[in-house]
Amino acid sequence: MRKHTTIDLDADLVEAAARVLGTTRTTDTVHAALREIVRRRERMSIVDFRPALDLADLDAMRAHRFAEDCEPYAADLPKST
Repeated sequence: MRKHTTIDLDADLVEAAARVLGTTRTTDTVHAALREIVRRRERMSIVDFRPALDLADLDAMRAHRFAEDCEPYAADLPKST
């Protein structure tokens, strides 16, 4: 969807943004700048992601690797015939 609007832009800022973004037309520069800010915010939301697991959970998941008695885990292994 496109929206036609009239806005006042700082010509020096548009020119500087065009150099950085590699665009030539004002419309392309504005679109590229908008895409960049959306992409940047989406990336930042990944940084804010907090998994529900903590180190205690990780230790519990790894415990079977270091278990002295493998018997509790043998039930999960396929039966050899």
